[in-house]
Amino acid sequence: MNKKNRSQLALGMILLLAAAWLVAVKMRPELAAWMNITFDWPLWVIGAGAILLLIGLLVGAPGMAVPACIVAGIGGILYYQNATGDWASWAYMWALIPGFVGLGALLSGLLGGNFRSEARHGLNLLVVSAVLFLIFTAIFGGWGIFGPYQEYALAGVLFLFGLWLILRGLFRPRKG
Repeated sequence: MNKKNRSQLALGMILLLAAAWLVAVKMRPELAAWMNITFDWPLWVIGAGAILLLIGLLVGAPGMAVPACIVAGIGGILYYQNATGDWASWAYMWALIPGFVGLGALLSGLLGGNFRSEARHGLNLLVVSAVLFLIFTAIFGGWGIFGPYQEYALAGVLFLFGLWLILRGLFRPRKG
């Protein structure tokens, strides 16, 4: 399947999911209340990331997933900070940006066909981002971000590191 077909397939799936969500909310209005999202200014930033992804899908440029994930990810950080008033969290939240690049690389690989190489690159960036995030979270005392699950943060890190090692072995380039 070529890049254009993959992009069209992904766009079609997004449109089908959006239509299913609209029908579900129309039939069950309590689903909309379940989301409980207030439409504040950071959602415009997330929407800009979604539009970048949509443009990339429409023109058959899967590489647009990388800037789309960066913009949407920063919008997500801003949404959290705006909702909680925890603006000081930027001291360690910036470390998530390489992870957004990694997520974009994974998505680009799924849509563009070079999944093995992009997955290896994306997973490495996700791990680097997670390690940086945890180091700076520990330095700047941001463990409260995990809420009542603070005590499980170390177990989560170990789990993610183990998963990364397994996936890294699966996507290692073959020699010969």
